[in-house]
Amino acid sequence: MNHEKRYHPLLMLYDVWRLIKNMFFLFLFLFVIRANSDFWLFTYGRFAIVLLFLFILLAIPMRWLTSKFKIGNKNLQLNRRFLITSSRTIPYATIQHTRQKATLFHRMFHMTSLTLETSTTGGNSTIIFHVLKQEEVQEIEKYIREKKDINISEHNDEENLLDPASENVQTDKDKANRVVHFSPTAYDIFKASLASFSFIAVFPIAWSLMSNFIQLFSIGGKVEDVFTDILGSWPWWVMLIFLILMILVAIAAGGVLTIYRYGKYEITSDFEKIYITQRFSERTTFSISKVNVQAVHIHQSVIKRILGLAEIKLICAGSTGREDAEVNRLYPFLPVQRAYTMVEEMLPSYQVTSVMNRLPKNAWWIQMLKPSWFWIIATGFLYYVKPDFLGLEVPWWILSILMFILIMVSRLLYFYQTRYTINKSMVQFKTGGFNTSVFLSTKNKVVELQLTRHIVQQKLGLASIVISNHAKPVMQTKINNLPIGWCEEFSRWYMAKELSK
Repeated sequence: MNHEKRYHPLLMLYDVWRLIKNMFFLFLFLFVIRANSDFWLFTYGRFAIVLLFLFILLAIPMRWLTSKFKIGNKNLQLNRRFLITSSRTIPYATIQHTRQKATLFHRMFHMTSLTLETSTTGGNSTIIFHVLKQEEVQEIEKYIREKKDINISEHNDEENLLDPASENVQTDKDKANRVVHFSPTAYDIFKASLASFSFIAVFPIAWSLMSNFIQLFSIGGKVEDVFTDILGSWPWWVMLIFLILMILVAIAAGGVLTIYRYGKYEITSDFEKIYITQRFSERTTFSISKVNVQAVHIHQSVIKRILGLAEIKLICAGSTGREDAEVNRLYPFLPVQRAYTMVEEMLPSYQVTSVMNRLPKNAWWIQMLKPSWFWIIATGFLYYVKPDFLGLEVPWWILSILMFILIMVSRLLYFYQTRYTINKSMVQFKTGGFNTSVFLSTKNKVVELQLTRHIVQQKLGLASIVISNHAKPVMQTKINNLPIGWCEEFSRWYMAKELSK
């Protein structure tokens, strides 16, 4: 396909659906909840919201008529011709990763959406096709995947690339070559529901529904009388059983919420890309090019450490914004050992080292004795406000002491848990107090290295290292109080890369 074409007509229906969904609560508030209000803001607000709705509704078919796109051999072109003609060209080489998402709307019409993340900066770094045929998506992804081959042998392969039959065969072949790294079991889903605390969300939802029900039927006094009778007549062991049952119901409901979000989740990869697929609530597919992975973070919170879980996040060149946090984040409740082995399977150049160096004893003094400005400011605030929690008159100095103990315990954990090492091609750090994070990067993905030393570190023979990797914004990883001898060795290790260029 190398000619301009209009977007699918279903795009207009999709835009109307989004318009209704986005403005539904405004209409509900102005025309139902505040329908009888004569306040001028609500009166003119109803008039304004109707005009805005009609204006956007009329603009939808006009935007569809004036917009076209072209899938070229080397780039995508997005054109719009109305009062002002605009054209945008996106070379396939700048596209870092893709994401497919099929909502209920898309599945009803056998369509999908496609998001392209590029290496450019600014608000135009993401291109979204809200409604596309699956064949068009496959064609775009095929051009992205084979852009180098197209540049070399364009005249030989053009007919094969445009042939739907050969395209389907190639797509099936690509899927057959994928390796499945992880798909959650029922036990994994259960642990994920505990680690995500999704069962806790059941309580405020139930309380909100019950409050609305009481207000709607004006039965607040009656409900209070019923609860008073129950609390006064039921023995303690019945209340305990009732409480346990409520917790079990909440955990079950939390499991349902987790299944809704992560059901049929799958992580696969082939030679070039990593694929993340979710096919339960919505059919969503992310693809991340392996060559764009700059570093790997393996993170564990306190609850995940207790449950033996971890989360992998891939730091990619061209990552931007909140969407990328979702795209580059793998299943966030992986068994910790599986997380480490999966990194090596998906990215063979990343070899996780189990034995790492610990911080020297000199670093303990700096870690424990440095002033905590957060604690000093918080203590001053507590002294001034003297807050009481839930009606309990707790002296401010007790809260300050508790905060100080938490800070010291966190620093102590940071000292004992921090690790560092390098090998022929990899650098690996582990840092954190209550939460821990393992950083992995290959030598050729480190774009900048900084060594810093303040006066106390100079006296104790220590230094800090800051590593920079390509991302948007540039990602910096810092580890403090390393032996100066190892830092100089690390600098020579990094400079060997620069000299080899």
